[in-house]
Amino acid sequence: MGKPGDRVMHDFGESLRFSHSASDLPIWEEVYRQAFPSFSAMVDHRQDGEHQRAGIDRSVILENSKQILIDEKVRGRNRITGAVYDDIALEYLSVAEKRVPGWVCKPLRADYIAYAIAPLGKCYLLPVIQLQIAWYRCGDYWIERFKRIEAKNNGYTTISVGVPVKDLFREIGGALRVTFQPLEEIRGAA
Repeated sequence: MGKPGDRVMHDFGESLRFSHSASDLPIWEEVYRQAFPSFSAMVDHRQDGEHQRAGIDRSVILENSKQILIDEKVRGRNRITGAVYDDIALEYLSVAEKRVPGWVCKPLRADYIAYAIAPLGKCYLLPVIQLQIAWYRCGDYWIERFKRIEAKNNGYTTISVGVPVKDLFREIGGALRVTFQPLEEIRGAA
């Protein structure tokens, strides 16, 4: 957990090259076979085109032909310090100078963000709708409380916040539960 004002800097281009080089790793099939028991196939969408512009790196096809759209993120060791981060970096500004929203708060077509922390051998499947509800409810608090991650790019800066897994999943879980005014009597029910 960081303190307000804590910052971690990294090179976006280097991170993107790392992420794209990781697209051929055997971890993805292993992850998707475990996550989706009726896994049948997967299709890589790294080539330039409509899928990439929509933020979709891979489709997972289930035995019943259902297609699940996934945006893959891979996090490795810090090349300078060797540190392995166990939080999840949520990008909330993709171009900070122009206030362009990042993937945690912009409209996405993906069903899941598959967020792999390679040195830990862990992949978190973040359901996009519930993740974005959690961000809407808690984003300002997380920005105040947890470490800020800045990536300097060619003329712009990307900003994320590192949210501990337990905090993030508690809020994602909360987005899966809805309360309503209790009803004692339901008309027409047996």
